[in-house]
Amino acid sequence: MNMMWVTVTVLALGGAAAVGIVAITTGWLPPLGRDRVLRPKLWGYGELVSAAGLGVFMFLGPLRGPDIRMLPYALSGTAVFLVGSALQMAARRPGRPATPPVS
Repeated sequence: MNMMWVTVTVLALGGAAAVGIVAITTGWLPPLGRDRVLRPKLWGYGELVSAAGLGVFMFLGPLRGPDIRMLPYALSGTAVFLVGSALQMAARRPGRPATPPVS
């Protein structure tokens, strides 16, 4: 049973990381929510950071089993996931306006 959850988690995190890499390199985004994202590269970086944080949390937390020694590390993965989510939220806001050239 545990191997099935590990496989599902690896596939989901691999897919999320792949979407993040594609967004960074090409600017392509998945159709769901594409119209709200104004900066696809920043969204891709947020997706990569979120996938890394969620991976740390899952493999040191629920998929590892009841080991209280790993709790701080698993919670740091949650914090990294939240940082990635904040990057994705920032990608939906417009960037700073370009300063006009001084003449």
